[in-house]
Amino acid sequence: MRRRLTVAILAVILGTLVLTVAGSLLLVRRAAVSSAEGDLTSQAGALTKLLESRTAVATDRRVLTLLRNAGSYRTLAVVGLSPGGQFTALPAALSSSELDVPALQAGEAVSGNVGLLVFVASPVALTARQRAVLGAVPAGDGAVLVVTKAAHSPVNGWPYFLLVAGVVLVVGAGVAAVLARRITAPLGRALATTEQMAGGDLSARVPTSPHDYPELRHLGQAINVLGDSLARARGLERSFLLSVSHDLRTPLTSIRGYAEALAEGAATDVPAAAGVIAAEAGRLERLVQDLLDLARIDARRFSFDMGPVDLGALSSGAVEAFRPEASAFGVELQAQLPAVSGPWVQADADRLAQVIANLLENALKFSDHRVDLSLGIDGAWCVLSVSDDGPGIPPASLGRVFERHYSDDRTTTRQVGTGLGLAIVAELAQAMGGSVDAQSPVFDGHGTRMVLRMPQRSSP
Repeated sequence: MRRRLTVAILAVILGTLVLTVAGSLLLVRRAAVSSAEGDLTSQAGALTKLLESRTAVATDRRVLTLLRNAGSYRTLAVVGLSPGGQFTALPAALSSSELDVPALQAGEAVSGNVGLLVFVASPVALTARQRAVLGAVPAGDGAVLVVTKAAHSPVNGWPYFLLVAGVVLVVGAGVAAVLARRITAPLGRALATTEQMAGGDLSARVPTSPHDYPELRHLGQAINVLGDSLARARGLERSFLLSVSHDLRTPLTSIRGYAEALAEGAATDVPAAAGVIAAEAGRLERLVQDLLDLARIDARRFSFDMGPVDLGALSSGAVEAFRPEASAFGVELQAQLPAVSGPWVQADADRLAQVIANLLENALKFSDHRVDLSLGIDGAWCVLSVSDDGPGIPPASLGRVFERHYSDDRTTTRQVGTGLGLAIVAELAQAMGGSVDAQSPVFDGHGTRMVLRMPQRSSP
């Protein structure tokens, strides 16, 4: 890659040099032609005045040769221009198409160029003797002084351009090599690190240097942050799998123990043993269902039947459903609900009932003596709060309790829920346009409050 980048930079430099040299030569050529044309026009005017002066010099044919040699002219001659626009004799490089015949016949001087050959044609008033001596101009034709001269060729500057181009290429090669190394070295380190990560080494990190370009340094830092996130996710996934394995093993152990006791006839209370097996099987079923729910949410295959839902009635039903379980745990379950119907929210009734049930399960799991559910209105939002008087959540863990891989350090002896409830609550609430957050402590250094916010709507 470094070689390709160096070659690409040199190719750009070389292309720029070629275009610059070509453009410079074109401009120099045009400037040389324009300057030579202006000088030649002035000189032709002076020569015309000399020939029209009627002096002895002006009648000597040798004067044209002397002037041509002195001025380094390619051509210095007097030619005839017939009334029909025909010239008696023009220099080999010129033709009548390059000369503005009507302008010459009107007494105006004309100038131009053919490549690097600059010419000026100027009408001149000559005596009969001058016509015969200087150019053998027929009596009925007009006399025209034609002067041509070669402009300076820019090709003479090629050595200078080549020298400058060589120096620029050498300097450009050095700069290209340095730039290529500074660009490719960080990219190479980043590539090597990502290959290590892809191979399973999530401890690999990209070495960064303050001398790297900011964009490449930020790329390395972003890859390092990605590595940290992947390593943390792997650790959380392992903890999650261990937690799920424990949750699966505990009911399976109970089921197996009671099943073996029943099979061996060692169970003294068969109905009680069957009840334990049924309860543990139900717990396994809930765990599997929660795992399936999370999988469907990830695959965006979770269906929602959105519509108006009476949040008050739904909450009341959930509280009554959990009241026997709360009583069995010795927990007082209280609900502060409106006396009339409402408030109404836009949601899926079944999914919202699942959210409320999971919040109540979580509160019962960690409460000491009391769980409270309340409803309120905050602007355009309906707010449902579920509070418990348990040990609370450490501040560092408040933002993570809704992560599916998060393992709660709080201890409890109650077998309530599957441990995945809060993750499902967060996913479902967000999918229905709401949100959920945790607050702790809420009662003198302990207790937790889960706050669900759903968009309010008018009653149907």
